[in-house]
Amino acid sequence: MKVEFYVRPDSQPVGRLKLACQLAAKAWRAGLPVFVRGADAAQCVELDELLWRFKGETFIPHNLHDEQPDAPVVIGIDQPPATAQAVLINLHPQIAANCEQFSRIIEIVNQQPEQLELARDNFRLYRQRGYAPQRVEL
Repeated sequence: MKVEFYVRPDSQPVGRLKLACQLAAKAWRAGLPVFVRGADAAQCVELDELLWRFKGETFIPHNLHDEQPDAPVVIGIDQPPATAQAVLINLHPQIAANCEQFSRIIEIVNQQPEQLELARDNFRLYRQRGYAPQRVEL
């Protein structure tokens, strides 16, 4: 499994969501199913709305897990993926309990102090589980 930490240079929370949308669109265009894991139900709804208006000329087929768990891009929290998911975009503060079900995990980090601390903890946890997480500077 490939684990990457995408590190944004700013501390704006909406930047993490926009990057999640960009990465979900890129993975979907490459033919990969995507599960975007939000921190809570409110963030999942925000992601759903952002994906609708993310790129005006491009439709990214997505839905909340509770409404359509087999959509090409699924937004949820801790639900098990309905299809063989290839990419997990994790916006939740903790590692997903079912992370081994994905071939690639992307953690999105910004420069908020609490966000950086959580990312460091998750980076160590992935290493402890035998993965080799990589850092991607943006």
